[in-house]
Amino acid sequence: MPEHDHALTHAEHSAMDHASMDHRAHGGRSSTSWAMAAQATLHCLTGCAIGEVLGMVIGTALGFHNAGTVVLSIVLAFAFGYALTMRGVRRAGLDLRAAMKVALAADTVSILIMEIIDNTAMVAIPGALNAGLTTWLFWASLAGSLVLAFLITTPVNRAMISRGKGHAVVHAYHH
Repeated sequence: MPEHDHALTHAEHSAMDHASMDHRAHGGRSSTSWAMAAQATLHCLTGCAIGEVLGMVIGTALGFHNAGTVVLSIVLAFAFGYALTMRGVRRAGLDLRAAMKVALAADTVSILIMEIIDNTAMVAIPGALNAGLTTWLFWASLAGSLVLAFLITTPVNRAMISRGKGHAVVHAYHH
């Protein structure tokens, strides 16, 4: 019987070690890595970039005023950002309402920061919004603004994940 008790204790320790490793790997306070934060930021940036580029292209092509183009880009960035997260958690079995709640909790702060940074950069770069879709200034400015947004948002995501917030709420559905 003592061997059985030892085996249970070992199994319990193994389970605790595994749970503790899972917790750290998925955003636990003890070791949220920069790589994990960068991955979460890239995920968020993908949706933002799709919406941002589409909004800038549509707004510029249709001759919208700069403010209209920026608003369209922001709306589309949030829409695509949330949609990508919802797609993943829906595959994990969540219904539409639950998936939307997860997406809102996971992405709102990240997308908001990215949108503030990249749109501020696009507006601040002289001539970027008025440059037109066929110019290097437009595309270089847009690319640079998204890189800047990534660099500023990654530490924010790292802090949020380490507190079990932001993209940490999505990790439970990635199994």
